[in-house]
Amino acid sequence: MTKLLQTNEAFRNLVGRLRTAPVIARYGPAEAETLAHAFSDLEESLRKFLDEQLPRLADPSVQGEDLEDLLLDIREEFRHVLYHLHDPQFFRLLEPTHEWLAVNGPT
Repeated sequence: MTKLLQTNEAFRNLVGRLRTAPVIARYGPAEAETLAHAFSDLEESLRKFLDEQLPRLADPSVQGEDLEDLLLDIREEFRHVLYHLHDPQFFRLLEPTHEWLAVNGPT
């Protein structure tokens, strides 16, 4: 798969375009870079889940301790996704608090 935002040129281009968007600029001068960083990390995490973790999860031979390790890895990857959905101010309307990001209970 082609990585869309993983080059410095693509990242900088996105930051520049986001800075011109009034819906982003209203959050301040740092928001464009924060949002571009979030998109870049989201791309990596979602590709990891779709290209690596989900195929392993669908594999009937992955069982027992290997399955548990995979589930923990997926949970951690999703937590990373949630962080990048909360970090930019632009996305905060999705969930106005961040208490749900904390790990409570058995790990």
